[in-house]
Amino acid sequence: MKKITIALLALLLLTSTLFAAGSKEQAPGVDNSLQKILDNGKFVMGLDDSFPPMGFRDANNEIVGFDVDLAKAVTTRMGVELVLQPIDWNAKEQELNTGNIDCIWNGFTITDDRLVAMTFTPPYVNNAQVVVVKSSSPYTTLASLAKKNIGLQAGSSASEALDNSPEFKETIKNVVEFKENLTGLMDLEIGGIDGLILDLLVANDNINRSGKDFRILDEHLTNEAYGVGFRKGEQKLADEVWSHMQAMDSDGSLAKIATKWFGADITVVGK
Repeated sequence: MKKITIALLALLLLTSTLFAAGSKEQAPGVDNSLQKILDNGKFVMGLDDSFPPMGFRDANNEIVGFDVDLAKAVTTRMGVELVLQPIDWNAKEQELNTGNIDCIWNGFTITDDRLVAMTFTPPYVNNAQVVVVKSSSPYTTLASLAKKNIGLQAGSSASEALDNSPEFKETIKNVVEFKENLTGLMDLEIGGIDGLILDLLVANDNINRSGKDFRILDEHLTNEAYGVGFRKGEQKLADEVWSHMQAMDSDGSLAKIATKWFGADITVVGK
């Protein structure tokens, strides 16, 4: 009898321990996303570390960029440590939903599909999807790229922009997917593709910094905006990040970071 009692007590203790551990996880309908970050003291930012100027590795192999500086400022104000976690951009939603990262913050375009699947901050930077070609090429419009090979980053908003431009998509010969935009730009340079679809901000930065023989077509595929993406329902964490961005807009620190990377304040917070 005593053995049975001891066994029951052990089972109850184990159950209580598991329940206590499980209670720290977010229950359905309960948003403890912000408190989890504050309790852990860490904020894990998922990013593509080859996406200049938003997030990339410098000559010392350190991850730097506009979004990196912005996230550092926000997490400092939150009183938590920023952890930079490079991810495969094509698997970013899986990385987020499995809890490997706390957000996707790296030139992350807000789209209708993504709004259904996750929670976003409001836009903080406007952007567009454009086509980059070699300066020496004859292409001047989207129509002039008919029957040509066009590249884009797999899993990026460039793919969605192309899908949302069926008239253009139907005219091109092949769509070539790359893991990174930088690989696509290298392929464009050697003539493997005729044009590369990517973010306007990224395209401008690459052309200005590299001095490569590229230009951007005047005709855009889509206009869009960047936001920070969180797991669906994690509104408190999204609101906390946004509140600090708003404060940074008010005190001028947001404009300072933007000017460092773009030469001007291109942000749309509070505007």
